[in-house]
Order: sequence, then structure tokens, then C-alpha cells
Amino acid sequence: MDRKICISDIHGCAATFKALLAQLQFTKQDTLYLLGDYIDRGPDSKGVIDHINVLQEQQYQVVALRGNHEQMLINDHTAETKWRWHDMGDEALLKSFGLKNLKLLPLSYIDFCNALPYYHIDDEFIAVHAGMNFTHDHPLDHLEELMWIRNWYDNINYDWLKGKIIIHGHTPLTKFEIETQFKDLAKTQVLNIDCGAFMSQQKKNGLGYLCAYDITHQKLYFQENIDENCKY
Repeated sequence: MDRKICISDIHGCAATFKALLAQLQFTKQDTLYLLGDYIDRGPDSKGVIDHINVLQEQQYQVVALRGNHEQMLINDHTAETKWRWHDMGDEALLKSFGLKNLKLLPLSYIDFCNALPYYHIDDEFIAVHAGMNFTHDHPLDHLEELMWIRNWYDNINYDWLKGKIIIHGHTPLTKFEIETQFKDLAKTQVLNIDCGAFMSQQKKNGLGYLCAYDITHQKLYFQENIDENCKY
């Protein structure tokens, strides 16, 4: 069966991302939904975006959404190039590109970020980076909150969801917390799959893993961080 798979918050961990795809045995029959935050914090932001582009060029079915860190890169690049602000951007990101400032960043990477949609919705689920603010009548119209919101579970409008589940990242949880949330998914209709992939020094605390959720088979996968030179 063709699978629908979600991964979130890769945060510059390109080697870990590739290892998780290998563990999944990801094929061109599957559809991969990436929920944002491909960059910053980890050592190889460039490598993550490059690999997403390669997968898409090779006709793999990859739907990449926008996270707050992609939006910050757009904003920081604008600040440096238009407003002439200095020292913008994540240190690890700049290092991965071999740059001293964002003015030198190839525009193709800004174009990549600008083209990212804010959410994906189908009959089964809604994929979004951070979450949704159900105090609004039309929560998907509030783009800033789709990228940044936290602590929103108490306001979920289940009548609005009509049986769909929400899959998101943005707020790191431990493996145990993700697995516990997964067990209650049928009732809560929400699953956070951010396991703090860039936190390689926090594995004993249940962080430092990249998580994938196979929606089709209702199965979680975890790949421990294998990237070298992780700061956190």
C-alpha cells in the first residue's frame, strides 16, 4: 500500500534525515509530508534543503510545508539586504553554507522558503508546523499562528475537525511523550511529532531523535541523531 508519512523539525540534521528515510524504506509510491523547520540549530541546514530538492527533482512525492524558522530566514535575509541590518541568521546555518552573512546566501534558498505552503489538508488529516488557534472561526487563515502557536490543545474545535487528525511539530516532546500522545490519538485527534532531533546531547532524556509518523499504517518511527558537530 502507498504510504502517507509525516516528518517535522529536521533542523539541519541532514544525516539523521537521510537515515530515517532509509529506515522507512521510502519509495516513489509513498507521499512524504515535511512539516517545516528544515534549518537552524543542527550542522547542515544546506544539506537538508538540498536533499529535499533532490527528492523532488527525482520525482519522489514530497510535500514540504513552512515552519517558523523558514519564515525567520526570509525575514532575516530581507533585514540584511533591504534594511542593512547586520549579523542576522542562525550561526549554524551560515556555517553550513560557508557564509559570513545572509546577503551572500544564494537566492534559490530564499525562493525555496517563499514557495512553501503553510499547511496541507486532506480527508484524513491536517498537517501544519506549529498548530491551530481554534478561538478563530477560520483557524487556517491565521498564518502566523500556524507557524508559531503553542499551548493550543484546550481550544480544539472537534466539530470543525470533523474526524480529521492534526499532525504538527514545533514544540519538542520526548519519545515517551510522543508515544503516549499517539496512544490517545483516536480520542484527542492531535499528534506532535517533534522529538527535538537537533538535541543530540539529550538522548538520555528522550530527546535527540527525528520522528516519522506513517499515517497509513498508524506507526511511529524514531531515528536517533547521527549528525556530527551538533551544538546542543
